[in-house]
Amino acid sequence: MQVISVTPLDKRRSKVLTDEDFAFVLYRGELRTYGIEEGAELASEVYGEILEKVLFKRAKERTLYLLKSRDRTEQEIRRKLQEGFYPREAIDYAVDFLKRYKFVDDENYGRNYIRVNAERKSRRQLEFELRNKGLGREEIEGLLEECQVSEDSQILKFLQKKGYGKETTLPRDRARLVSALVRKGFSYDAVYRVMGECEQYL
Repeated sequence: MQVISVTPLDKRRSKVLTDEDFAFVLYRGELRTYGIEEGAELASEVYGEILEKVLFKRAKERTLYLLKSRDRTEQEIRRKLQEGFYPREAIDYAVDFLKRYKFVDDENYGRNYIRVNAERKSRRQLEFELRNKGLGREEIEGLLEECQVSEDSQILKFLQKKGYGKETTLPRDRARLVSALVRKGFSYDAVYRVMGECEQYL
């Protein structure tokens, strides 16, 4: 493969772009060690050595650093490494390491995420957020069944906080409350049902 460009990212690091349309980042000393410069050929053996001696280790360390602040899904880890210009091989290596030692477990992440947010987020909102984090639809549905989400109690708490009264709230204010709840992911049916029943709780 051929090196198309070597672009400085900061005072110490540069992004290397190849003619095979992938990039990786090295420090200036590493560029010199491996003889990488624009227009030069990058032998597959040399690239393999860069992967094994430099990028695999760096990608693994980066993922462990990311997990120090909070848990993440596999997709979130992959996205962060892609943003750091790690090549696919290094990303796969780091993710395989994390999964082998249970540092990344999407099912467990989803279960914990639902339990933490079950009292304040609708099923639809939880599903949307978990899909954006890389969990599959069937996996999410199974977790939502396992970890019960009480939407009625969430709607009721919201209405109580807003001072809703079945007989006292003006129609325009009632419509605003409905719109706010629907934007949070609750269905119209659930919102109107709780509105009709919640007078006994207020």
